[in-house]
Amino acid sequence: MKTLLDLDNWPRKEHFHFFSKFEEPFFGLVAEIDCTKAYERSKSLGVSFFTFYLHKTLVAVNNIEPFRYRIENNNVYIYDEVHASATISRPDESFGFSLIPYDTDFETFSKNALIEIERVKNTPGLFTRSFEMENLIHFSAIPWVNFTSLSHARSYTFPDSCPKISFGKMMVSETGKRTMSMSVHVHHGLMDGLHVGRFVDFFQQEMDR
Repeated sequence: MKTLLDLDNWPRKEHFHFFSKFEEPFFGLVAEIDCTKAYERSKSLGVSFFTFYLHKTLVAVNNIEPFRYRIENNNVYIYDEVHASATISRPDESFGFSLIPYDTDFETFSKNALIEIERVKNTPGLFTRSFEMENLIHFSAIPWVNFTSLSHARSYTFPDSCPKISFGKMMVSETGKRTMSMSVHVHHGLMDGLHVGRFVDFFQQEMDR
């Protein structure tokens, strides 16, 4: 379900129209995330850490309203719920795009995620299914690199307003603290640094629970 946002009474109306005219309306940043508690929690539960922090990401995305905004036919819609299209690596060093539905219950989410991950791993090609929905985030992990910045390949002529969230290599300090770089790219017509900051803070709180 989605609701039409009232642009005329939206304080960011001018910002939306201004940034939507850009060839590249996305901006991004990289933040360091403490994942010590989250990693230990995932291992105590016996679940995939990737699935664990993907769920935490979706919890934060669905709780920070601008991350549920999407541009469709020059209008802004607020989706009730947002899911994940994550890149899934295969043993042959290719990858495919997945569609992993969000569920507030982690056990349900994890079960569905593992089914979809296995499906993509065993299905050749980049697009192994159709993607009619706009209420997605584009999600990826680059566990080989502790990056400090990141850019994305984009077609400027293709209408896109989905946030893009990526994670880097987990680093472990001498004291045992675990950290990962998180890159967040979003449409500037829909949100600003303030909202991305709220997302990062909310996500870190979820990882510390």
